Amino acid sequence: MSPEPRRWMNRRSGREIWPEEEADLARRSASQQGLPEGVWGFAAAAAMAGPRWLTEEVEGVEEDGEEEMAVAEAAAMDAAARIPDFFMLFALPIFLFFFVLHKNRGNGQVLLPPGPPGLPFIGNLHQLDNSAPHRYFWQLSKKYGPLMSLRLGSVPTLVVSSAKMAKEVMKTHDLEFSSRPSMVGSQKLSYNGLDLAFAPYNDYWRQMRKVCVLQLFNTKRVQSFHSVREEEVHRMIEKISKLASEDNGINLSEMLMALTSTTICRVAFGKRYEDEGHERSRFHSLLNEGQAMIASFFISDYFPLMGWVDRLSGLYGRLEKNFKEFDKFYQEIIDDHLDPKRRKSNQEDITDVLLKLQNNRSLAIDITFDHIKAVLMNIFFGGTDTSAATLVWAMTALMQNTKAMKRVQEEVRNLVGEKGSVDEDDLQNLPYLKAVVKETMRLHPAVPLLVPRETTQTCKIDGYEIPPKTLVYVNAWAIGRDPEAWDNPQEFLPERFIGSTIDFKGQDFELVPFGAGRRGCPGLYMGAVQVELTLANLLGAFDWELPVGMKKEDLDTEVIPGVTMHKKTALCLVARNYN
Repeated sequence: MSPEPRRWMNRRSGREIWPEEEADLARRSASQQGLPEGVWGFAAAAAMAGPRWLTEEVEGVEEDGEEEMAVAEAAAMDAAARIPDFFMLFALPIFLFFFVLHKNRGNGQVLLPPGPPGLPFIGNLHQLDNSAPHRYFWQLSKKYGPLMSLRLGSVPTLVVSSAKMAKEVMKTHDLEFSSRPSMVGSQKLSYNGLDLAFAPYNDYWRQMRKVCVLQLFNTKRVQSFHSVREEEVHRMIEKISKLASEDNGINLSEMLMALTSTTICRVAFGKRYEDEGHERSRFHSLLNEGQAMIASFFISDYFPLMGWVDRLSGLYGRLEKNFKEFDKFYQEIIDDHLDPKRRKSNQEDITDVLLKLQNNRSLAIDITFDHIKAVLMNIFFGGTDTSAATLVWAMTALMQNTKAMKRVQEEVRNLVGEKGSVDEDDLQNLPYLKAVVKETMRLHPAVPLLVPRETTQTCKIDGYEIPPKTLVYVNAWAIGRDPEAWDNPQEFLPERFIGSTIDFKGQDFELVPFGAGRRGCPGLYMGAVQVELTLANLLGAFDWELPVGMKKEDLDTEVIPGVTMHKKTALCLVARNYN
């Protein structure tokens, strides 16, 4: 007699049961232990599928008799042994994921903030719009609120979308929210967190921040580079002036990226790569690839046990290659600075300062070449990308708002008069220009989700419990559109800042383009001065028009996917020399 292929012997009870019954037993057992649905779902799937594989091997074996049963068991074991290895390769990480998830949750009930329902295993990953996650989170926050909970793979995630909640995270509970997640791309390129931006919150980070704030980004140091910034802006203005008669327009996006990258190279490395064709190409290629790597989706960021997928896909190999190229680039800079034959400069750059600090034995940390490279990486990435993006968005907004454009041009031109150009000492006397910059940063923050944070311990916000190791996104883009913080939040109105004390220095949580609290950007002053100086000279020296046949409604605001919010279509404008 052949066995019924839809049932098998339960070894505990000694009776025949159906697969569906075994699956139900698995579900009830899991429920009693408080296991998540994914675990019993996985067990149920095995219960439903297992007998089908095994019974195919035991057809024709009689149920009665010990010999027949032994043969059946042997056949079943043989069949199990032939389950493909790749099944276990995928099944084990999935099972371990749910096991770890269950252990992390514990037996108690945690009241998390509301959020969209997710799927087993992947959570809410399938719902993300990677082309513009800040917009996606903003739309979700309208339904679920300014404090929203998601799960990205195995990672609990919190999204903050209002000024009130941002203050809770970056001021009231700043210490609990002061760490950084260990993301594959940023960790690799920052020498495993030896930098300032991506390092976890610990004693090392506190000491390194102290060094950077006191030695690299203090007001005196930033002001010492004023001649570098003014020279580079003047070079760009001269270049645009020569092209000002061309009606087909100037690629301002390209011009501004070249300006900010050259300025940062001179400040950090003491070198103008724009003067060397091959080196300039290498420099921009490195920067673009590095930005792509930091923004890339590494599956091990969300499923730590599945890092092998990143290796199989080739993504990790691509990251390794980029890291080695960067390391070689930084080492060349250091070697050049250590070369006794190097021509001495009156201007001490940031690499010079870091090398001096390396020999300072009074510091609480020993600075190695890797520490220096990691800090250079922060300056290289942060100083180049964000300033250029902000300037492009400012010019885009002004082209769409001609009234504001005329007002700021009039302010600049009345101030400089016969001098013709703006220097850094003039900036304090340009309140409307500063208002334009603030309004640009409100509507178009260069890093719309800021650099993600991670909780160091459990804390409570607004009645909700936030677990440790939670990934935290502060949506600066959404906060800039918070109707509880701003009147007419969708309109470009620089006038809102005239007579207002609101600033972007981290004390006003309605405006946080540089972050706030312990993790606020230490290079804030350097970035702000670069943007204000450049914008003032662009507006003072030229009248700006759209290319022939183009209307201001044609100026799109779509963005390129990435950490920094770059305008998708390059901004091309026609410049006319003023006077």
